[in-house]
Formats: sequence, structure tokens, C-alpha cells
Amino acid sequence: MTETVLETALNEEMTGHLGYEKHDPAGVGADNIGNGSRSKTVLTEHTGPVEVEVPRDRAGTFSPQIVKKRQRRLSGVDEIVLSLHAKGLTTGEISAHFAEIYGASVSKETVSRITDKVIEEMNWSHRPLDERRFLANVAVFIDAVVVKVRDGQVANRPFYAAIGVTLAGEREIVGLWAGTGGEGAKFWMSVLTDLRNRGVKDVFFPVCDGL
Repeated sequence: MTETVLETALNEEMTGHLGYEKHDPAGVGADNIGNGSRSKTVLTEHTGPVEVEVPRDRAGTFSPQIVKKRQRRLSGVDEIVLSLHAKGLTTGEISAHFAEIYGASVSKETVSRITDKVIEEMNWSHRPLDERRFLANVAVFIDAVVVKVRDGQVANRPFYAAIGVTLAGEREIVGLWAGTGGEGAKFWMSVLTDLRNRGVKDVFFPVCDGL
């Protein structure tokens, strides 16, 4: 998730730098064009090391801002990733988080474009869950975890997670929902209803605590 957010932001920065989208005919014959990418490992506050592909331009004039040259540690990205994944913030609030990270280094238009593109990339959480594919999960773990989220001020918020384990032993996030206050049975009902509405009819082993 962190990799997706960072790479999407970097690619949109490059679009703003070049003045045209990737594969756009407007780039044909342009003075400067994209020139592949290079791998770079950065360390985030909570996610740990993340490898990202940083785009390059032929003229060598592109200077990324969300992951600056020679920068190895990032801050402020984890909150965006978690909130995006759980749909815990509005588009405006997510855009404000990006603006805080970027400061005055990029235009408001670029921040808005990055926000829109990142949200588009993260819309997987509303994907339909095909029953046969879902039943490939031997077990589905559901639980809530309380994390600190900076939304104007730092506050504890519960995030409700459903994680499937496949026959091959691989894990996948089936869903993640941002709640308010403490963990509650009423919110859990809305989580399970959402899974049902997305196509889930049964699971082999649901794993949960007493609540």
C-alpha cells in the first residue's frame, strides 16, 4: 500500500514536471521525456523499509519531492496510507495531508491530481468478492486494532480488519474499515453486512474474539 501511494505520487510529480501524461501524443518530439526508473529503498515510520521505483527523465532535471534525492527516511506517509485504505478521511482531508507533506514545493493542482490518482488506485477495497474466490480462503480473521491517527489532532481510532488466509498459506486483506470511538458490535454488523453485499455467502473458518 505504501509503495503504491509513493509510486503513484512520484509518477504524478513527473507528469507535472514534463507537462504531459505518460504515452500522451503531446510528448512526441518534446524536449524532455521519461527515461525509465530506478529502485530506491526508503524507511517509513511504521511500515519499515519500502522499495519504490523513482521515475527519471532524459534531461535529468526531475527532482522528486515526496521522496527527495538522497532521502532515506519518510514521515507523514503512514497516516495517508492507512486512511486511504480504510476510507477513513474525505478527499479534502487526504489532499490536506499531501499538501502538508509537500509544503510549497508543488502546486495545488499537482497535489489535487496526486490525491485523485492515489484514491483511484486504492479503490480495490470496494471490489466485489466472488464467492468461489473467497472460499479459497481457508480462514478469515476479523479483529479491530486501535491506532493513533493525526486528523487535526492525534486521536485513537479503531480500524476493523478482515484478513483471509488461502489454501497456499498466503494472506490477503479482504477489507479494512475506519471506525470511531471504541470497538463496537454495531460497527461489526456493518462490516459483515458490507462483506455480504460484496458477494460473500459463507467462509470455512471465521476467526474472531468474543465480541
